[in-house]
Amino acid sequence: MINEIREDAEERMLKSVQSLVGNFKKIRTGRAHPSILDSIRVSYYGGDVPLSQVANISVEDARTLSITPWERPMVPDIEKAIMKSDLGLNPSTAGTVIRVPMPALTEETRKGFIRQARQEAEAARIAIRNIRRDANNDVKELLKEKEITEDDERRSQDAIQKLTDKCIAEVEVHLQKKEADLMEI
Repeated sequence: MINEIREDAEERMLKSVQSLVGNFKKIRTGRAHPSILDSIRVSYYGGDVPLSQVANISVEDARTLSITPWERPMVPDIEKAIMKSDLGLNPSTAGTVIRVPMPALTEETRKGFIRQARQEAEAARIAIRNIRRDANNDVKELLKEKEITEDDERRSQDAIQKLTDKCIAEVEVHLQKKEADLMEI
């Protein structure tokens, strides 16, 4: 019973950390990287699909992404999707190839992106703490129902706290790495 609660909490905490990593990928640095476009979805035969499923995305140089759609009629749809996204990118088309230049980051935009990264990290920390609270409440319920002893409750709360500390430390590592990326010129 206690192990199931702890495993569930661990799984949910790790998902929170993975979600943070995914959110950090959406915050662009000055360099071109295909993962920046992961969140973009394109209308394709009546459904919205990820851009990577209708085109080849490659890095042309340090500041330019090259997108080659698999079907020529997709070019305007892909351009519209990139412009509508909240990434602030302006694609340019040359035949069937769409080039997306990455604008250089000013000091002000860097600080804005760092602020955004810190907010994402804080949201992840809060999610992890909420998971800890839920797990501890589940353990207290077991104690109330006399299914476990007080010693078992104490041990499991300590284990859940160690797990929480480990996941929050991971969040901090990811945040520091992202901040270093953003401040790199």
